[in-house]
Amino acid sequence: MVTENTEWLSVESLDLEGQGVAHNAEGKVVFIEGALPGEQVQVNVFRRKNNWEQATLVALRRESPQRVVPQCRHFGTCGGCKMQHFQAGSQLATKQRALEDGLWHLAKVKAEQLLRPIEGPAWGYRYRARLSVRYVVKKGKVLVGFHERKSSYVADMDSCEVLPRHLSDLLAPLATLIEGMDQRDRLPQIEVAVGDDSTALVLRHLQALTEADLQRLRDFAALHQVQWWLQPQGPATVHPLDPAMPDLSYRLPEFGITMRFKPTDFTQVNHQINRALVARALRLLDARSGERVIDWFCGLGNFTLPIATRAREVLGIEGSESLVERSRENAAFNELAAKAHFKASNLFEIDARALADLGYADKWLVDPPREGAFALAKALADVASDASAAPGFVLPKRIVYVSCNPATLARDAGLLVHQAGYALSATSAVNMFPHTAHVESIAVFDRTS
Repeated sequence: MVTENTEWLSVESLDLEGQGVAHNAEGKVVFIEGALPGEQVQVNVFRRKNNWEQATLVALRRESPQRVVPQCRHFGTCGGCKMQHFQAGSQLATKQRALEDGLWHLAKVKAEQLLRPIEGPAWGYRYRARLSVRYVVKKGKVLVGFHERKSSYVADMDSCEVLPRHLSDLLAPLATLIEGMDQRDRLPQIEVAVGDDSTALVLRHLQALTEADLQRLRDFAALHQVQWWLQPQGPATVHPLDPAMPDLSYRLPEFGITMRFKPTDFTQVNHQINRALVARALRLLDARSGERVIDWFCGLGNFTLPIATRAREVLGIEGSESLVERSRENAAFNELAAKAHFKASNLFEIDARALADLGYADKWLVDPPREGAFALAKALADVASDASAAPGFVLPKRIVYVSCNPATLARDAGLLVHQAGYALSATSAVNMFPHTAHVESIAVFDRTS
């Protein structure tokens, strides 16, 4: 039930979801969609709990100087990019504060040095996306785009400011293509992956495509210079529309490396930020020619292969054997197979004994998913408190930790600092997803004892 409130609230900060945070006259916390720090607002409350309320902004009495006009005309309807009304530099400052606050409040850890946040283009940066497709009978048309805010409906959109221009320009032609296909109501999703030289579109289809529909896809691909891949069931069933479809690729020019990937492989959404992130991680890691490094959660070798251009040896560890094989292929393609080695292992069950089996590494790079690297941090803490847990094992002298979740970073930092004998030497936010509340970061831990 929505309740209108005539009270004027003073917005104090933003939370990790990009909502304004205020307190009402009863002292209850109010989370306000669309409100910015420093503003005085009136709201409609749509959710009430004992200690907090959630509301939408309905009136402004004092406006933040950081409030800007959203660039995308679908802002407010589309469910993405909900911080477009907040000046880009202020967004980044808020993310940096969220990182620092999380480390302190959740783990009582402060960085000795705050590095300049990593930032890049605010628009046209999203090189991966999952577009929903819906034939809407009442509208008599096909919609291709993102979901509406807080809804399962697909937004009626013909452009997107965070997609590269050529992808944004494809939204309307894709809708026209699907509308003319025999199975327009059985095609729920198009996944997009962009490489440096080509673009792949993965079409999810719930029934086998007719020959006429396959030809429509081929004609579209030739006209718009894209690749079509088909997904009849789960991700393992993805295959190219036509044989011998070349892999996508992106380059890391600072290291002379080309990373090849398939459209379903995990790669960073923002290639410009990824290049800057890899470069900074390598500078912070400072791998020397005589050192051995372990790259945990190595993926396709995004960090592993650049490390191999600096270190004596690098071991990349990932949970999937098939992904490890793809990493080996990238190492061979870049002529780094002699220095870059790979191993499949369950990284969420690693323990002190497993660390001993892997042997000593001077330095680690850790790049986990949102769940973080708790098992790794706990294993190091166990060894630090009891050397017999991993006989002969010596803890790495430096760890560079790349995080996509400030809460799990803080949890793991607490273990590393308070139990494993490390200091948090430096950290910074990484603005991988401008106009969203998503906070990525990089942190450096150095062994102190």
